Amino acid sequence: MTGFGAATGRVGTAQVTVEIRTVNHRFFNPSIKLPAALARFEGEVRELLRQHIARGHVSLTARLERQGPAGAVIDENRFARYLAQLRALQQRHGLDHPVDAATLLRLPDVISSEGTDDIGGSADELEAVVGQAVAALTAMRMAEGERLRAVLAERIATIERLRESLAERAPERLVAERDRLRRSVRELADGIDVDDVRLTQEIAVLADRLDVAEELDRFAAHIAAFRAALGTNGANPVGKRLGFLLQEMLREANTTGSKARDTAMLH
Repeated sequence: MTGFGAATGRVGTAQVTVEIRTVNHRFFNPSIKLPAALARFEGEVRELLRQHIARGHVSLTARLERQGPAGAVIDENRFARYLAQLRALQQRHGLDHPVDAATLLRLPDVISSEGTDDIGGSADELEAVVGQAVAALTAMRMAEGERLRAVLAERIATIERLRESLAERAPERLVAERDRLRRSVRELADGIDVDDVRLTQEIAVLADRLDVAEELDRFAAHIAAFRAALGTNGANPVGKRLGFLLQEMLREANTTGSKARDTAMLH
């Protein structure tokens, strides 16, 4: 199910905000994006998510919010190396244009954000923040699950009423088919005596072929199992079980429709 959870906490010298989003997926499919300073904890974060989220596409992002002013750090060693290389090129190629500081500062990796890759902290600190985000996510998913439970309970009640209508109509349909067969045989015989034993046998074969009591009984069992699954209160997901039961209900409905030969039942 879809869900969102966020939390903020301290990891080392920085404040870290973690956001988790989930959408439906058959399996546990995590996507974790951590800043460089926290990348070493990705394994621990992945395992924590696996323990609390059974399945779904899970997107986790974390960002650092530094405490205090964040300045720029100039890598003087790299600056000096670039300066020496540029001056050597000037002498080698006879260039007289001066090397200015602005040019050097724009070269790769001369300037970096202060302390970006060195905030300290531990995996336990980050897991605590992720755990809070997971708890918020779980609360949202539980609320959505309760709403879906109510919708599914209402619809399974509708299906059950329709199944009961089928069960009421099925015996009437058999009687109507029996009478129709007898009437058709008499019309075709046109006054000729008909073997009542043979006619009774044919009616019995027809009744067996049209009987849907077994299908409707299984349908009722699937509905009861569906309701039991909806009433389950626990950490184990029931989506796959509900999907299987719906598949079985569809199977019984199709078989009943194929055997019905009755407008009311087909409708």
